[in-house]
Amino acid sequence: METKIIKNEKDYKAALARIDELFDIPEGDPREDELELLYMLVEKYEEENYKIDLPDPIEAIKFRMEQSGMDRKDLAKYIGSMSKVSEILNRKRPLSLSMIRALHEGLGIPAEVLLKDSTAKLNSCKYEMKKFPFSEMFKRGYFDSDCKNLNEVKEYWEECLEKLFCGFNRMKLDPCYRKSKTGLGDDDSLKAWLAKVINLVNEENLPSYNRESLENAVDRIVKLSYFPSGVQLVKEALNKTGIHFVILSHLPKTRLDGACFLSEKGNPVIAMTLRYDRLDNFWFTLLHEIGHIYNEDINSSNKLIMDDIESDNHSDKKEVAADKFALNAFIPLKTWNKNKELLLTKTDVIRFSEQLGISPAVIAGRIRKEESDYTKFSDLVGNGKVREQFKGWDR
Repeated sequence: METKIIKNEKDYKAALARIDELFDIPEGDPREDELELLYMLVEKYEEENYKIDLPDPIEAIKFRMEQSGMDRKDLAKYIGSMSKVSEILNRKRPLSLSMIRALHEGLGIPAEVLLKDSTAKLNSCKYEMKKFPFSEMFKRGYFDSDCKNLNEVKEYWEECLEKLFCGFNRMKLDPCYRKSKTGLGDDDSLKAWLAKVINLVNEENLPSYNRESLENAVDRIVKLSYFPSGVQLVKEALNKTGIHFVILSHLPKTRLDGACFLSEKGNPVIAMTLRYDRLDNFWFTLLHEIGHIYNEDINSSNKLIMDDIESDNHSDKKEVAADKFALNAFIPLKTWNKNKELLLTKTDVIRFSEQLGISPAVIAGRIRKEESDYTKFSDLVGNGKVREQFKGWDR
């Protein structure tokens, strides 16, 4: 019989029949090579077509306990409390990655068995739980809804972070910052915030971004500032141009106002924190981020800009250009220089805002910034007038 590669069930059965014929050949028979080759071909075919299911992970744990003479108390040091041991062995609680890692390292149970995946590898943990403000992140909906309470999130913290950072890790963003001398704050919290923004963006489907449509929309967006509820109309206006708009509160120990980058699909993203609940800050930050997009500062897929708008950054040309774009979008420089000396009273500011069709908060904020007098026109900058309008979708 000619020995050949096994390609189908017919070849497989023929090979098995031939093995039966050769099974009792005496040692030294010239057909031994044929028999050995047939065994190899059959084994390869069976590996590819008759995969054996992995053992059940709970049964594997029980078997190792019996094999090693362990009781439930011994298992607790790998899983946690006795109550957790009971829940795991009674299949009322799934194994967490930290438990799997401990059982694999401590009891030698194969990782693929505990992970229920023959191709899976148990990689070292990428994160440190203590670096993230889990309580605040849970409160704001950063984690999977399968985790019903904070204790569950902390139990399955590694899985929660893996899922949160999935899109973030794929994008491999290269950040540049507008920041004060003390920076933007805790780096891990900033990354967690950004990861959540990316997840929210990935839930949306927008038309392709068109720079010309943004150019046409800028004046309409500026004019929205004139209306008390104008901030609520920004998302729709930006979405029509193919730009995502996300409001997501900053996490503790961070000083971030806004960010912009390209989504995985190539749409620009503007994300804002409303760190300062003032209309002047909202509108300037928004137009500053639009400026980065308009000026094509994020035209590469991994470029990320994160801004602390209150900081002065006169050394970065892109930041200076984005500031200039925002200022001129509201009030062209020639118009501003002609009128700024006349804006002495609240009435003057309101009258000028009505002439331009923009919010008086924008004008008041510009005067305060240029004169470095933040006591001036405090009743015009719209303190407490932004967050209340985003209660439905601010997090």
